[in-house]
Amino acid sequence: MEIKGLNQIRAASPFELPPMPYSKAALEPYISEKTLSFHYEKHHKKYVTTANELIKGTPFEKMGLEQVIKETAGKNEFEKLFNNAAQIWNHWFYWNSLDPRGVKKPQGELLKQIENSFGSFEQCIKELGDAAIAQFGSGYAWLVKDGSAIKVIKTSNAQTPLAKNQTALLAIDVWEHAYYLDYQNRRPDYVSAFVEKMANWEFAQACFEGY
Repeated sequence: MEIKGLNQIRAASPFELPPMPYSKAALEPYISEKTLSFHYEKHHKKYVTTANELIKGTPFEKMGLEQVIKETAGKNEFEKLFNNAAQIWNHWFYWNSLDPRGVKKPQGELLKQIENSFGSFEQCIKELGDAAIAQFGSGYAWLVKDGSAIKVIKTSNAQTPLAKNQTALLAIDVWEHAYYLDYQNRRPDYVSAFVEKMANWEFAQACFEGY
């Protein structure tokens, strides 16, 4: 499959705002055009602008985004750069984790490894949704490949599996701006809509195979 924004993610700075994989109205009624417009044009764009300001004149200027994230992870002196760079990547990954065409079950080796790791595909979906609902405050729930296992993890704020050498497969953004205009404090309803109606298993498959 074609993954939107991959060229922007792999390019060296100045970083560009990766394109959305679909129109801002494509996820309605589950996520509104208003929510996607604010989320993409305000939040995601701001991370790109700030990262470019922070990186200017530094050794990171010649690195691609993923390398910048890995080089700055866990280093207090680069915390602000890490946060903004990681959020560029996290948001790009989240947009691609959503599919306006609806959920399609994974196939082949990915499905086999999910069943080996969780017992069933249904249990995997349940644990991913539970993690997203349980994440305290801002952050993400992720489905990742870690070695030969498929796992569900939670991360706070801008933290990302990319910095832990895990292969991300799906991401659910649970920062409040991802859902509050549509769901207010009903995070479980937003999470249910994601896992039942919008999860992009074709993208997960491409990530699993090493896009």
